[in-house]
Amino acid sequence: MKRSWGIVLLCAALPWTATGADAPEWSATGTDNPVSAAAGADDLERAESLYALYCAQCHGSDGTGDGLNAPYMDTRPRDHTNRSEMGGRSDDELFRTIAEGGQAMNLSVMMPPWEGSLDEDEIAELVRYLRVLCCQE
Repeated sequence: MKRSWGIVLLCAALPWTATGADAPEWSATGTDNPVSAAAGADDLERAESLYALYCAQCHGSDGTGDGLNAPYMDTRPRDHTNRSEMGGRSDDELFRTIAEGGQAMNLSVMMPPWEGSLDEDEIAELVRYLRVLCCQE
């Protein structure tokens, strides 16, 4: 039997700090793409911390889609370690999905928009971290 959606939504909402008009402006196309810059070791450490705080409850600490909330969701969270699946997504798509949420990208409505909680640099760091997860040997 599935648990109350309240638990899932509460866990997903815990890190939220701002939404709507407080959300940062960003552009995920062309030369304004913030993901294009190379990441340093400090950025990847920060991205790993951000992933643990904002993503792991659904996607799992190792990114395989088996987080604490996953069993209670109708749609299984994406496996970020799946090279072929993640390789089919552009950095722009990943950036927009994190910023605007799954529904904005015709994906799961359970993926919340994080643009009110994460700034553009943090979202870009998460995209680079997703590339590490899917491409590590």
